[in-house]
Amino acid sequence: MILRIYLFILAYFFLGAVAFFFINRKKTGKESRQNWLKYSTYFLIIHVVFFSIVIHTDWFRVLGLLIILIGWLELIHVHKQSGKGPSVFYFVSLFLYLVFSLGFFSFGKLPKETILFTFLVLSIFDAFSQLSGQLVGRHQLFPRVSPAKTLEGLVGGLLFAMGSAVLLRTITGKSVEETLGMAGGIVAFSFAGDFLASMYKRNHGVKDFSRLLPGQGGFLDRFDSLVAGGSFMALYAAFCP
Repeated sequence: MILRIYLFILAYFFLGAVAFFFINRKKTGKESRQNWLKYSTYFLIIHVVFFSIVIHTDWFRVLGLLIILIGWLELIHVHKQSGKGPSVFYFVSLFLYLVFSLGFFSFGKLPKETILFTFLVLSIFDAFSQLSGQLVGRHQLFPRVSPAKTLEGLVGGLLFAMGSAVLLRTITGKSVEETLGMAGGIVAFSFAGDFLASMYKRNHGVKDFSRLLPGQGGFLDRFDSLVAGGSFMALYAAFCP
């Protein structure tokens, strides 16, 4: 089964590469190179997380702790760099990240199949939201907070994520209805986590959390969806075992 899932991932990366080819035809040379760098880094990240789950979830838990820690450091660093003093927004942001961090830590203790399903669904949603938005996005959802997010991107990512969840439901052995319910929650929390991270950056007047990951906006920018989506599944597993 793992081999089939891995081939499934590679097939989606191929679709992503084709989409990037058409997207980059309208970009300058510098923008095109930046897009391919982002694609390559994302390819590597997906493989690291995927194999940390399928080899042994202990590796994923270690990776999860690293993500949480670096996320904290990025939040604090961005605040200090902005020169802003303590504020209600800052402390509420830290509290929310603490809640998500605890949920994400609990998520790492769930069965391998649940972790893998969640990771695949939110990764597909995240990737195809961006691709759909760049290809056909016209209507911005949050112009001031996150100009790149569009209605078309959201719909495209949602369709790919929900359709893929149904195809991947054998991982968890759930019914189609249960699978769609889980996937809907994962997508909603992932989107919320991404939005909150964007709001934090805009409030502090920065584009990226850090430059730790080439072509990405920082660790938290890359993993905010995973932390939030994983938190949902921890909550779901607690009330709907």
